[in-house]
Amino acid sequence: MQRTITRILLILLGLYTLVQGLWPLLDPMGFYQDFPGFRHGWVAMDGPYSEHFIIDFGGLSLALGAMLVGAAVMGTTAVARMVAVAALLFAVPHLIYHAGHLGHYPQLDQVLIIGGLALTVLLPLVVLLVPGRRIEVSSTATP
Repeated sequence: MQRTITRILLILLGLYTLVQGLWPLLDPMGFYQDFPGFRHGWVAMDGPYSEHFIIDFGGLSLALGAMLVGAAVMGTTAVARMVAVAALLFAVPHLIYHAGHLGHYPQLDQVLIIGGLALTVLLPLVVLLVPGRRIEVSSTATP
């Protein structure tokens, strides 16, 4: 069984990922021009518009978000860890890419981009490191 902290981390990361996935599916051009919504258009600053790329990113993020929330609901440590590995397989290359392509962003945006993406790596790592709950087995066996 999962610990409460594991469920909370899965839900937080899952909800963030679901929102991040819905926006490009509902409004691909808006996502391209305005993500993250409170700063400059980070996606637009990184290259030309590709509806295919935006839709794929949205669909992948939506699927990963559903898996993260589903793992929290299911409550097993094995499922939580499997989904955490899946999240890392997405988040680590995403972080590495952006860490190498920051030159055209203002300094505050560079910090926000790397900080936000680092959290998407850190949270699944914590899920992997938090031990599962021990299930107590009765010491009296029934014949």
